[in-house]
Amino acid sequence: MSDYPVHTIESAPAQAKPVLEQLENLFGQIPNIAAKMATSPTLIAGFIGLFERVHASSLTEPQIQTLLLTNAVVNASEWPVAFHTALALKEGVAPADVDAIRRGALPDDAGLAALSALARTLIEKRGRLISSDQSRFLEAGFSIEQTLEVIAVVAASTITNYTSSVTRPRLEAQFEAFAWHAPAH
Repeated sequence: MSDYPVHTIESAPAQAKPVLEQLENLFGQIPNIAAKMATSPTLIAGFIGLFERVHASSLTEPQIQTLLLTNAVVNASEWPVAFHTALALKEGVAPADVDAIRRGALPDDAGLAALSALARTLIEKRGRLISSDQSRFLEAGFSIEQTLEVIAVVAASTITNYTSSVTRPRLEAQFEAFAWHAPAH
């Protein structure tokens, strides 16, 4: 049971309503995680601002979804894993690559593997990359600018991952086929 309400556009604080409307237009519904996030207009406004910039970066949608899925798995955040599994598949990420990420492995696709490895390393090392971490990413054909864009994706993902862990949103029916449970530690 969660103390965080699942807001509608009507019930949300006034400053959160425009973001919920934007997300409803984008996804055809308000994702449950955003409905809970709307309890804090500060959080949801910060999230949507970063979300918009991430999706306007030089990274492609399959690359962004690879990063978001990797981040959710590394952070053991169940709702985002299911959500980003669905979006990654929709964006054309190979099912085998999606499955690999969900298992904590790297995708077969070399570019996606470089992105996934960098995201995992950023999270696990709390941003303290060593030169070889960055070199592998650059040698895979990415730029130093894209290294920083990956940080933006990790930041956006951290917002949803932590919100999910704290508020425990119910998984929507269309994502149930992609349900994922964090391994026991």
